[in-house]
Amino acid sequence: MNILYNFGIYTYKQLVNIASLRNPKARKMRQGHKRVFDYLKQNADPQGGYIWIHASSLGEFEQGRPIIEAIKKGYPEQKIAVTFFSPSGYEVRKNYPKADLICYLPFDLPNNVNRFLDLLKPRQAIFIKYEFWGNYLNALADRGIPTYIISAIFRPSQVFFKPYGGYFRKILQNFEHLYVQDEKSKELLKTIGITQVSVTGDTRFDRVLEIRRQAKELPLIEQFSKDKFTLIAGSSWPKDEEIFIDYFNRHPEIKLIIAPHEIHEEHIEAILSRLNRPVIRYTQADENNISNADCIIIDCFGLLSSIYRYGQVAYIGGGFGAGIHNVPEAAVYGIPVIFGPNFKKFKEAKELIAVGGGFNISGNKDFVPLMDRFLKDEKFLSEAGNIAGQYIQNNSGASKKILKELYPEI
Repeated sequence: MNILYNFGIYTYKQLVNIASLRNPKARKMRQGHKRVFDYLKQNADPQGGYIWIHASSLGEFEQGRPIIEAIKKGYPEQKIAVTFFSPSGYEVRKNYPKADLICYLPFDLPNNVNRFLDLLKPRQAIFIKYEFWGNYLNALADRGIPTYIISAIFRPSQVFFKPYGGYFRKILQNFEHLYVQDEKSKELLKTIGITQVSVTGDTRFDRVLEIRRQAKELPLIEQFSKDKFTLIAGSSWPKDEEIFIDYFNRHPEIKLIIAPHEIHEEHIEAILSRLNRPVIRYTQADENNISNADCIIIDCFGLLSSIYRYGQVAYIGGGFGAGIHNVPEAAVYGIPVIFGPNFKKFKEAKELIAVGGGFNISGNKDFVPLMDRFLKDEKFLSEAGNIAGQYIQNNSGASKKILKELYPEI
């Protein structure tokens, strides 16, 4: 099985190389991987001793961030290395000041794994949520390096629980401990003999509460949205935009802020072509011209988590594609959240629907009456928003539970 696994990883690497000829993300990934070992040779402490934290992408990094920052606060001298698999994580956080080393994680092939660990010499490894790289986990166990996973969540559809998943079940034994989001995950793991498990919840709730506390003041957005019903569309894709822009075009009583998932010029031009009301790009806005706009397109990164505070309703993109984006990031401000049909892998989305703070749609036929009700029924809007905000509060505290076990002296 290990031969097949390695062949699969090698094939994936070659596909990334091929895709890099035309795909900018794949190109950044390939270029980043080429530099990893030189970067470590030049920057890693030869004595090692790092706590190594690996996040696949930006969302997973944000889940791990409360742990990183608590470690740095409790042990200022402790060296921390952060690795990413995806360019969307690395490119945004490559200058994160709380980490001593930041780089891509080399593909999970035996030679890469040994070179990486020889250079880094970690004293401990922490993986975030979904990362189960067989060769890395086996090598960490062979070297006696304690390895953990936090904010993990398991579902019956995963390979670990299939008849052919023996190799993957075995690699789970390499974790010293698994900190999972819910009791269902713990029970599932128990069925395959994995018992070194604690239910601690999702650290992402702690992170969004911290983001809310540190939210930026955005005077232009405040001026734009003041005294006007404002819909915030975050991380949107074309299918999402087709739905909420159509509604916006026909409802002059609302304003719209769009923060697209991809902000390249082609996508922005496509958004502009759909709009038939006054619109301005954020980077071109000032206190004079913004008063003439009914829609703002956020054409820069790093503002969305602060922008949600200025809205009455949030639409979270991605639900008509691979999956919805960060729902708690909006719900933490006490506003209802709307998203498309592909939400079933997201525990927080399902639970928000159950309690009445989240709403899923399959198209205009669902979105239109829902938005109409939000506009006309202030009590419904207020109650849904309060429920969403309280849900985040009720699910916070995972970071403290994990830290108490891993670093009781902090």
